Amino acid sequence: MTNVERELSKLKKGIIQMMDLVSNQMERAESAFANQDKRLAREVHQFEKLVNASDLNLDKECENIIALYNPVASDLRFVLASLKIISNLERVGDHADKIARYVRKGEIKSAFPKDLIAAVKLELMFDQALDMLETATQAFIEEDTGLARDVFAKDVSMNRNYSSAIRRMQKFTKDKDERTDMLLFLFSVINKLERVGDLAKNIAEETIFYIEAKIVKHRKSVKK
Repeated sequence: MTNVERELSKLKKGIIQMMDLVSNQMERAESAFANQDKRLAREVHQFEKLVNASDLNLDKECENIIALYNPVASDLRFVLASLKIISNLERVGDHADKIARYVRKGEIKSAFPKDLIAAVKLELMFDQALDMLETATQAFIEEDTGLARDVFAKDVSMNRNYSSAIRRMQKFTKDKDERTDMLLFLFSVINKLERVGDLAKNIAEETIFYIEAKIVKHRKSVKK
């Protein structure tokens, strides 16, 4: 194995570890929010520090590989894709931390009514966000572009559920529901979950880029 191959392998392992950190952070954020658990919410914040440290360390590794080894072709694509994947993972961690912050800071004063949780299908949206992250991670680990493309279909489903949740929330507000503060918190959380889905899709797109040398971001289907 050459020096550059060793460095690329080390970089990939570091990214996989960061993916695991972010997934664990999201899982804890879900549990902290569902149970209004301040202890778990604080754990999410501790994970955020680890994720940020990984972001900085892995960025530096990418820069060093480019500066010291002058990678070309697929190796260069991998490093360029890695930089974007690392950035997307850091942003996922930010969203998880912001969800947990509502609990950590004591901004939510009482348990969420079950009818509101059911109306926006909050548990389903958390599950979808985590599933998209897991699929994008496996696609990256296995260098499987088929799995990466599965994330796109999952994103369509996520967006559909997000739009449906917004419509249901609008109905509550039109009915002059007295729990407006609860609705605002839920609106913020589902926005973050929808964004996590977008970030997972971005990771899948970068995996396809470095494996197939194809840019799929912003590509529109062509009507025949």
